[in-house]
Amino acid sequence: MQLFYHPQIDPKAKEVVFDKTESHHMVKVLRYHVGQKITVTNGVGTIFEAELTLTSPKKCTALILSSHTQALPKYRIHVGIAPTKNIDRFEWFVEKATEMGVASITPIICAHSERKTIKHDRIEKRVDAATKQSLSAYRPMIHPLMRFSDFLEQNESAEHKFIAHCHQDDMPHLLTKAPVHKSYTVLIGPEGDFSPSEIQQALEQNYMQISLGTQRLRTETAGIAAVHTLNLRQITGQD
Repeated sequence: MQLFYHPQIDPKAKEVVFDKTESHHMVKVLRYHVGQKITVTNGVGTIFEAELTLTSPKKCTALILSSHTQALPKYRIHVGIAPTKNIDRFEWFVEKATEMGVASITPIICAHSERKTIKHDRIEKRVDAATKQSLSAYRPMIHPLMRFSDFLEQNESAEHKFIAHCHQDDMPHLLTKAPVHKSYTVLIGPEGDFSPSEIQQALEQNYMQISLGTQRLRTETAGIAAVHTLNLRQITGQD
């Protein structure tokens, strides 16, 4: 199934109009035609079944035939992560975390960060593509880049908050400390790890120190390991 993303569709809408980029893809790449049935999501839980009524590389329209709401996951994952010096690696993380069902991502600037700017629009495009690829009705929220201290001051409302780092060898693994069906925030530092001061700040905000395994991981790998671990935790049994 090919899934299209259109954030402006109201659940009660009768018609959907696609922008030039999506229209060009439909007509020139997929070779869609009038009468073709398509599936569209608004990224906030609704799936629409529609039929194309106009096909042009500059504008496609479709009549909405039916819609249904996809159930919300029973858990929610938010990752605060330092963008990598090589931006391609960070974009890879965003894409794969989206495919794995992450709910939101906040890029954070830390004391040891080597990258302090990102192209937000480019990141959003990777999220759009990954959302469609994974056939999900829920698109992750990508928050603006912010400093680590500002992120902590937001008083993150997740039920369980974790910070992964390499300063200690005796920390519990994330898999053993995350209860099932909860909301989680996991902090992942830059290539040089979090500073001792940042770890202390997080602990004062009720973050728990955790490990992601015995191997030292790259930033983007650690982010994926955290998302996968929390996904896995949901199917490993009751608390």
